[in-house]
Amino acid sequence: MTVEDVSAGPLIGVLALQGAVAEHAAALQASGAAVRIVRRPAELDGLDGLVVPGGESTAMARIAAPVKMFEAVREHREAGLAVFGTCAGLILLAESVADAQALEGFERIRGLDVVVRRNAYGSQLNSFTTELPVQGIGEPDRPLEAVFIRAPVIEEIRSADVEVIAEAQGHPVAVRQGRLLAASFHPELTSDYRLHQYFVGLATS
Repeated sequence: MTVEDVSAGPLIGVLALQGAVAEHAAALQASGAAVRIVRRPAELDGLDGLVVPGGESTAMARIAAPVKMFEAVREHREAGLAVFGTCAGLILLAESVADAQALEGFERIRGLDVVVRRNAYGSQLNSFTTELPVQGIGEPDRPLEAVFIRAPVIEEIRSADVEVIAEAQGHPVAVRQGRLLAASFHPELTSDYRLHQYFVGLATS
């Protein structure tokens, strides 16, 4: 899918369990990163950052369980790896999931001090695109195009260390905490790569 070339820039992995893996890889490459597709824990070694794409969070947890992928990601995160979770990736990064029954018994990555609710924007039929005011990333005067597909909601922020980058319908939808970045929506499905550019910078800071 992609060719890893560390001379091209920082090395960012894209976790290939579900979701728009190719689209994230293209966005990262356009943002100046080399990309590694990650399917096994050993492929986390040497990364500057990791993107956890969208998908279905319970299905992703089931796929990850046999090889202990999320335990490995958590270990690398605790050692300083930058992680960017989008949609289901946000759910997997959250410390608390309000409706976590379907995830019980499965590991998550955790680390982001927020409470999220899965599929809070409704079904696939309720998907929508909107423009979001942003702060803290490039071109703050230009709205960010955002695609919401069965998106989670951040219901509560539990730490002053969590910085809100964008909000929609009264809820934070893009946040940063230290070397963690997360979004309720799918930034890889538009041509506006500012969140990917921001993450590439975060992974090398």
